[in-house]
Amino acid sequence: MTIFYVYILETEDKNGNKQYYTGYTNDIERRLREHIRGRGAKFCRGKKVNLKYLETFTNRSAAMKRELEIKSLSRKKKIELIKTLEK
Repeated sequence: MTIFYVYILETEDKNGNKQYYTGYTNDIERRLREHIRGRGAKFCRGKKVNLKYLETFTNRSAAMKRELEIKSLSRKKKIELIKTLEK
């Protein structure tokens, strides 16, 4: 059975500005390597990348739906979601 992951990355540019990137994949380790090496999304290129949040799903459609839900959240709501894992 294939597992799908929805994740939030915290990115930091040269000036210390932080932003959040949300994505989904079926191979989280490979995808993180791609982001770190600058081969992932253009949004992450040239920035420090840190995995802040991760959810797992048993099917692609549920993961894609959740990715869209998270992408529609405000920055404040994304930070609140990330904090749920830090507790």
